[in-house]
Amino acid sequence: MSNESLRCTRCQGQLVQGFVPDFSHAAIIVENWHPGKPKKSFWTVTKAPKPDGLPIGAFRCEQCGMLEFYADSKFAAE
Repeated sequence: MSNESLRCTRCQGQLVQGFVPDFSHAAIIVENWHPGKPKKSFWTVTKAPKPDGLPIGAFRCEQCGMLEFYADSKFAAE
């Protein structure tokens, strides 16, 4: 998936890669996608086991501003 080949599904504008940061616990991390429905946790509000998640890449259309999200291990912080 290269940025040159990604086009907006709404207007066919060019997509630019970015990410949605999570500013929790004094650390900035890349958000993750997890399979299935969310489950409640008493201590952390929602259970989200780290090994099950895939980093999310966010792409913004330069023309209309629409965001598209993709989950893939290649979007992990380098």
